[in-house]
Amino acid sequence: QVQLVESGGGLVQAGGSLRLSCAASGRTFSSYAMGWFRQGPGKDREFVAAINWSGGNTYYADSVKGRFTISRDGAKNTVYLQMNSLKPEDTAVYYCALSRRMTVVATRVDYDYWGQGTQVTVSS
Repeated sequence: QVQLVESGGGLVQAGGSLRLSCAASGRTFSSYAMGWFRQGPGKDREFVAAINWSGGNTYYADSVKGRFTISRDGAKNTVYLQMNSLKPEDTAVYYCALSRRMTVVATRVDYDYWGQGTQVTVSS
């Protein structure tokens, strides 16, 4: 089994920044992609960003492009989401996910393991 634990969420004012972390443990795979999704109040879970196994390829939702940056530290089995210029509409529970595929993927069904989520609240 794989365990994913997110951290770094919190309350921030609009225009501020937060950095989320997701640590993977347990049975980790040498080549896997990771991603971030979010679910706002009353909304479906949506894709935010993804990174391939080597970290050399990333993909973002249009709504966060230019503001968020996904990265990973292979030695630590950890993926990060740096969020800048936050907006109230970024308020959501953010979930980390792991895919056994090597390439970046942006759909929920392509991810095999999920974290419990971390709350991000952006005040106006």
